[in-house]
Amino acid sequence: MGNFDDANVDKDLLSQIFADDGDDETMKDLVEGDSEEKEGANDMEASIIEDEAEEIPVPEMSDLEEETPEEEKAEETVEVPAAEPVSEEKTVEMPAAVSDSGAEDDIVREEAREAMELERKNGTVTVITEKTTITGSISSDGSLEVMGTITGDIECMGKVYINGNVSGSVIASEIYVNTPKLTGGLQSEGKVRVGVGTIIIGDIVGDSAYIAGAVKGNIDVDGPVIIDSTAIVKGDIKAKSIQINTGAVVDGYCSLNYAGVDLEKFFE
Repeated sequence: MGNFDDANVDKDLLSQIFADDGDDETMKDLVEGDSEEKEGANDMEASIIEDEAEEIPVPEMSDLEEETPEEEKAEETVEVPAAEPVSEEKTVEMPAAVSDSGAEDDIVREEAREAMELERKNGTVTVITEKTTITGSISSDGSLEVMGTITGDIECMGKVYINGNVSGSVIASEIYVNTPKLTGGLQSEGKVRVGVGTIIIGDIVGDSAYIAGAVKGNIDVDGPVIIDSTAIVKGDIKAKSIQINTGAVVDGYCSLNYAGVDLEKFFE
């Protein structure tokens, strides 16, 4: 059996078997050597990691707080502004109507008061108080200030200031009307002043007229007539001169009959 010259034994097969045994031992040695090298490398890497871990200082919490970015600090320290106190609401009273020259209601009222004050100095003013009601016509040699209610005609030699309620015609040297409504005509030897918000149902005759309210009737004035921007006139106007401010409403015929101009001769 130990002789390779035996014809029944395959020499090549035996050589291969013995060669494989040698290779196995060689591979075993290589594997064992490789594993030892890996273990050595792992031990060296572990020692390096330990050394690096010892060298890197662990930051304390105080250091982290000091190194907090400014933006994060800003977010933490943002202060919400206190709400501003709400101011008390103020009520503003607007005048009933305003024209280019101001509050016309106040102008008529102021002129009437000045006229009445002048008449009081002369001792010729009769006052109808606010809670007084008169039914019937009134005639006076002086001036009259009406703050109450009169149902009837008024005829005065002096001036009349109507701030109450009157149903009837008024004849006086000067007439100032500042009331919601007056049913009756106005006839004056001098000026006629109608304030804002006043409604006159009747004709107006005078030496001059200023209209800031509403008039339903004809206006016949020897002198100038001013129709302010708050006025409404439904009727014809005859005057020496007529001024109609922007915003006024006039529904009627306007004629400058007292201007002293012969229109027919002018156009011949």
